[in-house]
Amino acid sequence: MPQTRFDLWPRAILHVDLDAFYASVEALDFPELKGKPLIVGGLPGGRGVVSTASYEARRFGVHSAMPSVTAARLCPNAVWRVPRMDRYLEKSREVRAVFERYTDLLEPLSLDEAFLDVTGSQRLFGPPETIGRRIQDEIQAETGLSASVGVAENKFLAKIASDLRKPRGFVVVPRDPAGLRALLDPLPVARLWGVGPKMAERLETLGVRTVGQLAVADRAFLGRRIGEEMTGHLLNLAHGRDDRPVDTGDRPKSIGRENTFVKDLRDREAMERELLGFADEVSARLRAKGLKAFGVTLKVRLGDFTTFTRAETFDEPTDLAEPLFAAGCRMLRSRVDCRGQGVRLLGLTATRLVTPGEWTPGLFRDEGAEKRRRAAEAVDRLRDRFGEDAVTRGRLLQDGEQTTGTPNDRLVE
Repeated sequence: MPQTRFDLWPRAILHVDLDAFYASVEALDFPELKGKPLIVGGLPGGRGVVSTASYEARRFGVHSAMPSVTAARLCPNAVWRVPRMDRYLEKSREVRAVFERYTDLLEPLSLDEAFLDVTGSQRLFGPPETIGRRIQDEIQAETGLSASVGVAENKFLAKIASDLRKPRGFVVVPRDPAGLRALLDPLPVARLWGVGPKMAERLETLGVRTVGQLAVADRAFLGRRIGEEMTGHLLNLAHGRDDRPVDTGDRPKSIGRENTFVKDLRDREAMERELLGFADEVSARLRAKGLKAFGVTLKVRLGDFTTFTRAETFDEPTDLAEPLFAAGCRMLRSRVDCRGQGVRLLGLTATRLVTPGEWTPGLFRDEGAEKRRRAAEAVDRLRDRFGEDAVTRGRLLQDGEQTTGTPNDRLVE
């Protein structure tokens, strides 16, 4: 299709985010739910959480990851639906088919959002704004779903833009410095990647509440208080800088395992047995994919839903359970204060993944590690042949607290 003349963007990224995806699919399939406060997630009679909520329910303060019992209290007249993942996957594939008409440079973040690099699509389909509008309209017409779209020169700005005017928002980030500053400066620092509630609180104590305040803050001052690496990361974002490419690869960025327990764990031995089982599973996945991890992250959620994440790095990458388990136990013992509460959820994730060609081994071989690897590979072969239960660590067979829960295996992208 011929296009009128326009200035080509040197880099054009879209972030497309389906609005209240699960709830929207439910309302699409069951029209009687349209316009009602609808919550998709674990039912409030158990220990479930909210997966998503319609905008009618959000007006009552309901949001994703909220305990279902809290959501039911805030919105007592809500209609509840249990997630239907097969149906959501089917609709997600329909949306992806729309994306693929315009570019093959796709980075799905989940079933309901993705980055698209349309830099090379401009000569065929027109300016990025035109491509974004066409994708938004075609999703609505062909799937019945609403999407919000952010258009920018990088991933960070596109993600910010898609979230500004939901639902069915469409925001093009200005490319001129003044326009960019006008968009970014009023935003709270919590909008920046890497700024969770605790970091936002730390920045507020330093007088930094908005992106604009962060952009003009003294780098040396911030570096002394939040660390040089975090300071550099946040200042780049505050100035709209992000050079990460749209990642189309199949390799996961991390591999993790977590479990929500029917009964809060209070016994440290039981917690460490859980971590050992996680480390065993995660390391097997690493070996199956030919990957090793330079880092590991521990996730702990207490009975009151306070959540801790702690991380360690290794001098040499590993695909063995022992170092992952040892790091998880160290963090659990010395860096997590349970304040006398039980543990509702535990998770262990291998991070900073590399292939053998992406790192140089040290000069000295670790004979112990080599023996453990040969043993682990032998176990892998037995499990491949006879099933996952063919070989089990003795410590995992010990009696302990009831830990049966809702496992949530995940490849974190």
